[in-house]
Amino acid sequence: MAAPQQGQRKTSFTLEVRRTFAVPREKVFAAWAQRDQLEQWMCKDAKDHTVIHHLQDIRTGGSYLMEVHDPVNKAVYFGSGTYQEVKPPEKIVFTWSWAKDSRDGEQLHPDSPQTIVTVEFFARGNQTEVVLTHGPFKSQKDHDDHQQGWNGCFDTLAATLQL
Repeated sequence: MAAPQQGQRKTSFTLEVRRTFAVPREKVFAAWAQRDQLEQWMCKDAKDHTVIHHLQDIRTGGSYLMEVHDPVNKAVYFGSGTYQEVKPPEKIVFTWSWAKDSRDGEQLHPDSPQTIVTVEFFARGNQTEVVLTHGPFKSQKDHDDHQQGWNGCFDTLAATLQL
């Protein structure tokens, strides 16, 4: 592959978040794959967020729809997508899209309207390493916004897994 010419910019960004949780892989996978557990931490990276999970059909070919109320920014966001692969307890792959104020409204990230999230679960003794890749994003801002959000979600997930 040829090296970029001087002055050329990178036009897509993919983020990777790695986190190790002090619980077995099956327990971490269940936190992602069982609706009642997912609702405890997903998109709760900000303590003031209220999240309504309208649909969570967590299986290959299933879909999801969630509504996030953000009182600080006085906004409502709708996240939706399709589960492309669910392989217990190893992997979950799904599309990711955010709209403003309504399910069919203006895209929250118009530069990156739909992306792919891959979550892999690796047993490390009695611990689990989760590797999340998400992208491609078409702007550094979209990448950074999602990186901050996923890290916040993982913090909430860690606390949830310890309960």
